[in-house]
Amino acid sequence: MKKIITLITLFVVVIASAQTQFEKGMEKAFGLWKEGKNDEASAMFERIAAAEKTSYLPNYYVALINTTSVFTEKDKTKIDLLLTKAQDALDKEIIKDQNNAELYVLQALIYTGYVVADPMTNGMKYSAKVMEAYAKAKAIDPNNPRAVFGEADYQLGGAKWTGVDTKPLCVQVDKAIELFGTFKPETPFSPKWGLERALEAQKNCKK
Repeated sequence: MKKIITLITLFVVVIASAQTQFEKGMEKAFGLWKEGKNDEASAMFERIAAAEKTSYLPNYYVALINTTSVFTEKDKTKIDLLLTKAQDALDKEIIKDQNNAELYVLQALIYTGYVVADPMTNGMKYSAKVMEAYAKAKAIDPNNPRAVFGEADYQLGGAKWTGVDTKPLCVQVDKAIELFGTFKPETPFSPKWGLERALEAQKNCKK
């Protein structure tokens, strides 16, 4: 009996240690990202993803870091590399789970990266894919604030070319901000970004 208790105790300690290592690694990676060390943060999340197969979050952040880097990058070769890396990381998680709204929001963001990088070439090619990804996200979770805002924001960005009425889109921005207020991330590391950008879009709507 004593041996069994010892084994159980050791098992619990190992689990606790693994969780602590995951948490420490995630916190360190977020710290690097916050410091603007995108490449280092991405590499750190990749190492965590290789060790932690049950959480989608490390690969999610590899994809998010590389995608958001595109919006300030001018070199088209680097943009292609960043988006390819983002897509590869995201694909690993979508294969495992097709019922996660956050993954489809990020897929829409990757497609948006291609449009922003080269609107003339990629606008027609990827715009429908952006909207399709947001539609999937909203079908899975209609109250996901990033899905609601992202869909409206993408259309607002193209409104000057498409001539679409922006008033209904601004209503969706308001709705997204309300949803941000009630949204509860599943874990301390779960996605919670987007509110600042939504508030900025709301200000533009009122101009």
